[in-house]
Amino acid sequence: MTKRRSIKGALSSMVEDLAPAAEPLASASLLPVTSITVGVAHQPRRRAEDANLQDLVVSIREQGVLQPLLVRPVDKGHELVAGERRWRAAQLAGLTEVPVLIREMTDAQALEAALVENLQREDMEVIDEVDATLTLVAHRLGIPRDAARHRLMAQRGSKADQETLPELEALFSLLGRGTWQSFVKNKLRILNWPDPVLAAMREQGLGYSIAGIIAAAPVEHQAELLQIALAQGSKAQVRAASKRLNPPKSRRIDRQRTILIARKLASERWLAGLNDEDEKALEAWLKKMPERIRQAVEPG
Repeated sequence: MTKRRSIKGALSSMVEDLAPAAEPLASASLLPVTSITVGVAHQPRRRAEDANLQDLVVSIREQGVLQPLLVRPVDKGHELVAGERRWRAAQLAGLTEVPVLIREMTDAQALEAALVENLQREDMEVIDEVDATLTLVAHRLGIPRDAARHRLMAQRGSKADQETLPELEALFSLLGRGTWQSFVKNKLRILNWPDPVLAAMREQGLGYSIAGIIAAAPVEHQAELLQIALAQGSKAQVRAASKRLNPPKSRRIDRQRTILIARKLASERWLAGLNDEDEKALEAWLKKMPERIRQAVEPG
């Protein structure tokens, strides 16, 4: 089973009677594009700009809309649940009508369908993927987003909730975007980045790799680096500016001694030989660790 087909199956299972992508358009209805409104609360992709949208416009001009949009009835017509890119591209292509599947859906069903439909996109921006995935996890577990974030982090440690584990594994298996463990380790951590950096990613399309350079820079330099990046600065330019603002300092640390200490602390045999007094002293010493070093060495 391909990744895309797996995700389509996930979407189908969330929306009752949703036709698979391979089903002929004969089962779809036609609606005027102007009669469909975008459900802002259900659209995980905040930025309408899409570098590949023009390719879709060309395809629709040549072949039409091959996959129906998913909509639900609302007081003033129909609200778009899934297929925003197709809807926008159809308008740019000059279409007046689009094929749709009309389904009665609750807000909860519409939210899940929109999230899953967007998470199938290969080119989804990392921040949108993180936000959409976290929202979906929170919805599935019936808890707020912040609580879902902490739950995911805790699952990798000693406070893991065994009742939550099967739900997480099933959900991420359906999404086809890797395991929940890899999501927590490689992507969820970006929510620890400074708020201005995250805001620029969400609202102004700041790229993930450039955002990472800014987030890793000293706090006092982040605003200037962000300004350079948002002025269309390249990754190389932002990195060069970061080095200029924060030149390497002469090393005051004895690297060989530090490596030896790290090896000793990593030795379970050595740790097992510590008495109570030594363990307390070691724990007190570790608590004095600078925050930036703590973030670098601690999991999650």
